[in-house]
Amino acid sequence: MKKVTIIGAGNVGATAAMNIARMGICDRVVLLDIKEGVAEGKAMDIMQTLSIFGVPTNVIGVTGDYSKTKDSDIYVITSGVPRKPGMTREELVGVNSKVVTSVMDGITKYCYEGEKTPKFIIVSNPMDTMCMCVLKYLQTKYPSSRETFYDQIIGMGGLLDSNRFKYYIKKALESNFELVGTNFFGNNINNININDIYGYVVGGHGDSTMIPVWEDARWLSYPIKELLSTEKINEIVENTMKGGATLTKLLGTSAWEAPAAGIAITAKAILNNEHKVIPCSSYGDPYKCFIGQMCTLGENGIEDIDYRCETIQRVIKKLFESAEAIQKVNENI
Repeated sequence: MKKVTIIGAGNVGATAAMNIARMGICDRVVLLDIKEGVAEGKAMDIMQTLSIFGVPTNVIGVTGDYSKTKDSDIYVITSGVPRKPGMTREELVGVNSKVVTSVMDGITKYCYEGEKTPKFIIVSNPMDTMCMCVLKYLQTKYPSSRETFYDQIIGMGGLLDSNRFKYYIKKALESNFELVGTNFFGNNINNININDIYGYVVGGHGDSTMIPVWEDARWLSYPIKELLSTEKINEIVENTMKGGATLTKLLGTSAWEAPAAGIAITAKAILNNEHKVIPCSSYGDPYKCFIGQMCTLGENGIEDIDYRCETIQRVIKKLFESAEAIQKVNENI
């Protein structure tokens, strides 16, 4: 039986539970929260929705009862204070590190009791630092297994940032084609399929640390650097980097639909052993911290890291700058 536990039944956690349940990638989803009745109520709502769609996944909600999380294949940690308008992710480190440590106290009472080796998908911000918080916790609690945890801790941020990057590429291309009237095919284009756009983001999951790799980005087989001006590409990069802050300003809180979808796709790659390359935060050996890289995910967690983008001199330089900034934030845990 495949089982996923989601800690935190807020907007992100509850929506992720719904996405995972509807995808049918596991038999059971456990939604846990510390606020009485919230997880139970949201699980009930999800189950009644699944009944409409004819999906057999079982979703249960519990208040603080970590025993119900035993034998989970994946633990998703979304707990913590969300961003408010004007806040950076880094400003959350003090309070959220305490929250994540408390969550790990509950999880580790049960997560290693069975035969499964659990994987951890970290969503709480600042995400790269919260990944380090979980790693330090596990290495301190289980010092004889220090080396085994690197592949089991995955930060969900790069996939979200990459799809924001693709969104802004789409809008820029449509704007550009509308401006010139026609493209090189001689057709008017005002609605580009976002699924025809390839682009990814590495580096830290922060407004100043993420690195949209525009050098590799393309629409169909056409590099965007051949379709858009340098000025327009710089605008795309800037919009991507402040994409979370833009939504927080509009919504009054952090976005939840896209992060929840990112969680579900990451969990799917692990549970279905897809060997799928997904940009996510992993422990980067040369960087000595968790940082966004192109990782192959499967049933063992992080199976491999694709370093090809790190042959681009600009990206290499930016990655080390990003790592330095993350390490500075990590000093606060």
